[in-house]
Amino acid sequence: MAPICFCSALCPTKSLLFSPCVLRVPKNMQTKQQITQFSRVIASSSTSSSELMSEAAVTDNAIEGHRTSFGLKNLTEIFWVDVHHAEGRPLNVRLDEPLTIASSRLVEVENVAIRVELSNGCVGWGEVPVLPWLNWNQATALEKVREACEFLGQGPPVTLNLALDQISKIVPGSEFASVRTGLEMALIDAVANSIDVPLWRLFGGVSNTLSTAATIPTTSSAKAFDLAAKYCKQGFKTLKIEMGRDLNADIEVLQAVRAAHPHCLFIFDANEGYTSKEAIEVLEKLNGEGVTPVLFEQPVHRDDWKGLGDVSIVAREKYGISVAADESCKNLVDIQKLIEEKLVDVINIKLSKFGVLGTLEIVEMVKKSGLNLMIDSVAETRLATGVAGHLAAGLGCFKYVNISAPILLAEDPVVGGYEVYGSDYKFVNSRGQGGFLKWDIL
Repeated sequence: MAPICFCSALCPTKSLLFSPCVLRVPKNMQTKQQITQFSRVIASSSTSSSELMSEAAVTDNAIEGHRTSFGLKNLTEIFWVDVHHAEGRPLNVRLDEPLTIASSRLVEVENVAIRVELSNGCVGWGEVPVLPWLNWNQATALEKVREACEFLGQGPPVTLNLALDQISKIVPGSEFASVRTGLEMALIDAVANSIDVPLWRLFGGVSNTLSTAATIPTTSSAKAFDLAAKYCKQGFKTLKIEMGRDLNADIEVLQAVRAAHPHCLFIFDANEGYTSKEAIEVLEKLNGEGVTPVLFEQPVHRDDWKGLGDVSIVAREKYGISVAADESCKNLVDIQKLIEEKLVDVINIKLSKFGVLGTLEIVEMVKKSGLNLMIDSVAETRLATGVAGHLAAGLGCFKYVNISAPILLAEDPVVGGYEVYGSDYKFVNSRGQGGFLKWDIL
């Protein structure tokens, strides 16, 4: 499929994938206010990258203490985005083996990659996950991305805040939330590259490392044993097991996983597969097996609010198990209901469901409520999980993390990005999310 691209006539074409668009602050500009003012000047300038590099420079240590103050909210108000070139292309990657999630079966990830280049030469990357249970496909996603890229590439320079607001109007609501997510990722990544700040710092700066769980998809007990043994060798301490098909089959898979990895912690994801009565029965059987999961995710249908609350009460009070809502979190109204009625203990967030900005808003809501947070991913490459990881590490408030989707892929199309040490991720890049694609071969 031909690439979808639009170029603005505002600035000359840049040929470099990553131009050296590094922000350097003169020594006499040491205060937070001065650094912010300098950022505004650089951000709104159409000066070439080589000219930016010729500014009086200081060592990284001179501004290191101020980097955490470049919060995303403040940055959206003072950074002027001048998009030179924006485009989307298919991002197709085969899975190691077919993947079944609830009733959906995947053999290949058919996502959309987004590349945004600013007039200063800095590039940002985003990814749109296209999932089989959505009411649209990759072609639809590409068309939506084309529309947004046309708007960004032909419009005048605007603040980052206004650019993100314009994107939300082009792809509003929950139906195309993953498209909005990919566009937000690319713009925010380009801006972070422009000011020489890694995303984890922009999102809060709490940490540049995290540990993730790994997922055992819906499969046979024999295959579950093999996967659990593999993940055990790789150092994963927590496994998320996809359940909800049949009580007896689920128990068999659990027994196989325990045999292969007897000391791991478990997250059970029922994928809406049980009635409240069946979910409580599962808890009873697990207790009889001597198994206590750290989390029981979405045990009942997304709209069964009463059943969700009933299971949460039994899980919490009788077995000391937390219950998480995933599919029941369709929008902010749902999350507010879950919080106010105390229906669950944990809110599971996927960037592809709410967008980057929506996720940040939800995080603040949940933190104020006293509930715990989980961040999850599905059918994504390290572009999308990289942004999710930077966000989770930077905020430092997610009790449960499961962003290991890329280990299910047959190949890794992402160059650079975060470093992977089994279950541990390290975000050591100097700016942005750090990863990119070989664009010419997509």
